[in-house]
Amino acid sequence: MPQEIKAQKGDLVRVHYTGKFQGGKVFDTSLQKEAIKVGIYNPSRDYKPLSLTIGSGQVIPGFEEALVGMQVNEEKEVVVPPSKGYGVKGNHPLAGKTLVFKIKMVEIKRK
Repeated sequence: MPQEIKAQKGDLVRVHYTGKFQGGKVFDTSLQKEAIKVGIYNPSRDYKPLSLTIGSGQVIPGFEEALVGMQVNEEKEVVVPPSKGYGVKGNHPLAGKTLVFKIKMVEIKRK
């Protein structure tokens, strides 16, 4: 059987995720069923896996770091402190908050 590739910097990946506050309240998700369940569903949003290149700074550092080493179909929960999230303070509504992300790796494309 071929060795499963693990995501690394420079890879294009697609992930499903759910972002929660420490108390468990969901603030964002790529899963339509989850969004409906927790009451944050937005009909104008396209619920599909998030595509990004690891290392390109498209997402917060703590989220990006969590992707490194993951394999397809692997799920992981990661706690992101403000310093690796939206900052300790600032204008972003999530600044100063510790966030919890449940991430599922859907696809890894090596460039």
